[in-house]
Amino acid sequence: MPTTNIADLFENNRAWAAQMEKERPGFFTKLKAQQKPRYMWIGCSDSRVPANQISGLEPGEVFVHRNISNVVVPTDLNCLSVVQYAVDQLKVAHLMIVGHYGCGGVLAALQDQRIGLADNWIRHVQDVRDRHLALLEKTPVQWRHDVLCELNAIEQVVNIAHSTVIQDAWARGQKLELHAWCYGLSDGLITDLKMSVPSVNGLQAAYRDAVALVGTRERG
Repeated sequence: MPTTNIADLFENNRAWAAQMEKERPGFFTKLKAQQKPRYMWIGCSDSRVPANQISGLEPGEVFVHRNISNVVVPTDLNCLSVVQYAVDQLKVAHLMIVGHYGCGGVLAALQDQRIGLADNWIRHVQDVRDRHLALLEKTPVQWRHDVLCELNAIEQVVNIAHSTVIQDAWARGQKLELHAWCYGLSDGLITDLKMSVPSVNGLQAAYRDAVALVGTRERG
């Protein structure tokens, strides 16, 4: 049953903490020293897309940043500060941009829906739509939303790859690989969009191949 009162959250928290300590004695003591993640996850703010549960990782194993439609904007100092900390301080080895099928922000961009202040943010997803308009127009209508979700994740990898944080990390020889994924709300499975970039040299080829795969992927 969903909670109906804010007090329920405190009750749930205490019950959860007690259960964790019972099942795994010392869990919270160990957790204090466990902020050494190998992974960073940039995903959508959608409440149905929790990074740790989806990936099967423990708290402390994945560093997370979320916003509407998992967008990376070069002027977003919030996102870039999180990325900089993950890359420079935590030394994450993999950074995943994770979209999800059924994303409301992506649908708004696809259909030019007005939803309010967030329209200014979703404009970035509309830029992705416009860049791939020919591909979207060739796609059957029932799959265009899924296709744009995938293209958006791929484009955000390109954006983060061009950031000074990632460029500097690669320039100093740091091992860091970028990935584009898309999560399915209907089945709980992650689709690898085959956009994995270990260095600046592989970016353009990976991008070209990943976009081509979006257009040929079997659906339904």
